[in-house]
Amino acid sequence: MDGTLTKNDLSHVVEADRAHVWHHLIQHKPFETNDPRIIVEGKGMRVWDQKGKEHLDAVSGGVWTVNVGYGRESIAKAVYDQLLKLNYFAGSAGSIPGALFSEKLISKMPGMTRVYYTNSGSEANEKAFKMIRQIAHKRYGGTKHKILYRDRDYHGTTIGCLSAGGQDERNAQYGPYTPGFVRVPHCLEYRAGDQGAPTENYGEWAADQIEQVILREGPDTVGGLCLEPVTAGGGVITPPQGYWDRVQEICRKYDILLHIDEVVCGVGRTGTWFGYQHYGVQPDMVTMAKGVASGYAAIACLVTTEDVFSMFKDNADDPMNYFRDISTFGGCTAGPAAALENMRIIEDEDLLGNTTAMGHYMLDQLHALADKHSVIGDVRGKGLFLGAELVVDRESRKPMAEKRVQKVVADCMQQGIIIGATNRSLPGYNNTLCFSPALIATKDDIDQIIASVDESLGREFG
Repeated sequence: MDGTLTKNDLSHVVEADRAHVWHHLIQHKPFETNDPRIIVEGKGMRVWDQKGKEHLDAVSGGVWTVNVGYGRESIAKAVYDQLLKLNYFAGSAGSIPGALFSEKLISKMPGMTRVYYTNSGSEANEKAFKMIRQIAHKRYGGTKHKILYRDRDYHGTTIGCLSAGGQDERNAQYGPYTPGFVRVPHCLEYRAGDQGAPTENYGEWAADQIEQVILREGPDTVGGLCLEPVTAGGGVITPPQGYWDRVQEICRKYDILLHIDEVVCGVGRTGTWFGYQHYGVQPDMVTMAKGVASGYAAIACLVTTEDVFSMFKDNADDPMNYFRDISTFGGCTAGPAAALENMRIIEDEDLLGNTTAMGHYMLDQLHALADKHSVIGDVRGKGLFLGAELVVDRESRKPMAEKRVQKVVADCMQQGIIIGATNRSLPGYNNTLCFSPALIATKDDIDQIIASVDESLGREFG
């Protein structure tokens, strides 16, 4: 740390945090007797806490966000310069960084043309849901309003997004939910046996289950299908071969808008600008957030095709015929200013290439770890977005208890390595270790992560 804050300063900060901050995703009872963790500083791949302890961050800010690493002065300067010139104006008008970033973003997304700015991934997904609903009323008398979502996928924290949430523990106690959201089965090939699925052509079979739900609900009632390109918090699930081709075919067959949630995968995480671009699919809507500005400013986007955009301006005489929505902080200029510089860094430093190369290397190292530790039942992922599913034994594939998985995470933290795991999301299946180091990761960084997990697994499971 640079020593800007003294030990006494930090003691006061810890007490202020303990007394007043309501942290995300954590039980606070332990803070009555233990200090909350304060992350004080970050540089590159590493962060330091209030005790000065250094940690290698293998989850990019805890929730797969800081894609280009910590301490990027050029992004901070871009934000500073923009805030002095114009910090905010409502999205009913434009801004220079808003226009320029939309142009840059669209250049990376063939087939897409329009960018709607919001301030979070949850909000971006809400906008997509609202567009689908408004189109249903404009074009189909309100009947084609149902939105399909997938088991294990996650789309945000609002009641609308939880209504489209495939993680039952994360949803629990927040109902009743918004009507008109319908779940389809997951596509985790490792768990195909739990579904009674065939061992051959599983990808097509999994996609066919979506069609079965559409036929059950009635194609004239289904307006949208919302999917993650690679399921994130639901277990880092890469789609099986044949899955996305069949999904695209089904959406076109039944005139269903395909909404791809790239909040985690977007802007380089998988080695392409967007996760869906690995699979040759053409979405109607794409949402993104976390990596768009690597956490240097709050920004999220909903991107659509021109066909979708045109549906909201086809009758200018109708006072209801536009998207009657606003995102207050979607009008902030810091977000697109940071996002422009973030994208420049990714291009100039070839971080997509590094993500692909280091992703292959880390996947190989995880497979080697699986050869050593039988508790690892499956390894999967794309780019620097990887998971290792822990099981009691490989024959039964019985999921490892969440408490034991969390012990591995805690052990790595003690070693100064921050990793993640599915937690309190999927009843009985919170058993996948999650890795999403920054796109700047080196072989040395990955070796340290793997060595830490190796040591932790050895201690916990022998």
